[in-house]
Amino acid sequence: MADFYELLGVSRGASADDIKKAYRRRARELHPDANPDDPTAEDRFKEVARAYEVLSDTDQRARYDQFGEAGLGGAGGQGDFFGGGGGGGINDIFEAFFGGGFGGGQRGPSGPPRGQDLEVVADIAFEQAVFGANIPVSVRTASVCDTCSATGAAPGTSATTCAGCQGTGQVRRVRQSLLGQMVTSGPCNQCGGVGQLIASPCTTCRGEGRVIGEKTYNVDVPAGVDNGSTLRLSGRGAVGPRGGGTGDLYVHLRVAEHDRFVRDGDDLVGDLVVSVAQAALGTEIEFETLDGTETVAVPAGSQYGKVFVFRGKGVPHLNGRRTGRGDLRVVLRIEVPTKLTEKEAELLRAFAAARGESVNDTDHSLLGRIKSAFS
Repeated sequence: MADFYELLGVSRGASADDIKKAYRRRARELHPDANPDDPTAEDRFKEVARAYEVLSDTDQRARYDQFGEAGLGGAGGQGDFFGGGGGGGINDIFEAFFGGGFGGGQRGPSGPPRGQDLEVVADIAFEQAVFGANIPVSVRTASVCDTCSATGAAPGTSATTCAGCQGTGQVRRVRQSLLGQMVTSGPCNQCGGVGQLIASPCTTCRGEGRVIGEKTYNVDVPAGVDNGSTLRLSGRGAVGPRGGGTGDLYVHLRVAEHDRFVRDGDDLVGDLVVSVAQAALGTEIEFETLDGTETVAVPAGSQYGKVFVFRGKGVPHLNGRRTGRGDLRVVLRIEVPTKLTEKEAELLRAFAAARGESVNDTDHSLLGRIKSAFS
């Protein structure tokens, strides 16, 4: 889910009154009855409702500002969007606007809500992206409370069935709105959609059945991933409250640059630097690839930019119909010396003269400077 403040269109320092006004405006815009031709209206409406539910509650807002959704009881669960344990503030707003909560009456018992999905960025080396790796990834998340074994009830006690919804977690309502009669179904206000009530909450998790902390997973990075690739780890997100399901963990990969290679799709590209003499006369040079040493045979007369291709020495094809790997392209770069000895300069001038080429004839040797002084 997007940032709650962004969903309502307010800043993180917005007052309670500003948040309420923003929610009223967004709720009128996105209510499904006002957008009958928009199939996404219901989901967007629920997201805005969930954002207001959290930000309008002082305690939940403080936990959200500090820990994000991982710090919320039931955060991210679909059964949490309406009338949670905070006194039914969301349903009160719905009733003032539309005559009831939204849900359509087709939903079954919600039970404990699923935990929210989490996201984390992992930095990996260039070689790890090419060949794959197993890396540790740490994330702040909600885990099962060991004290109460996720029940939320103090040791020696247990939850009781909610009388308001008879344990289903859902209640149906008939309301008259400006758009006509609405039969709606939503989570029970008394139990927050869980179907159970806790008289003696666990002191460790305060009745949540889960605690917030740091957790580390070992993640298998497949060979061939690229910068910006995302890995989905099912069931590695936050645990839902009171034994609710676990969300997913999304790992966004950030690949470091290599000092000798760049990536072009599934191909690798690197430079081979040779001298003018080597390019003109030809040579054989040992070139270090990611797989080991290869011999590059540079023919005589090779020009700047000539490409040597090594098949199957690139990046493995990932999740495609092709198997194997891309290619390694080695691009010839000819290095022109910037400093010459007197002998080297003399040889080059003789070479230029033999080819009939004009060059600067200034002689910077000691003898040349003496000759210039008496000329």
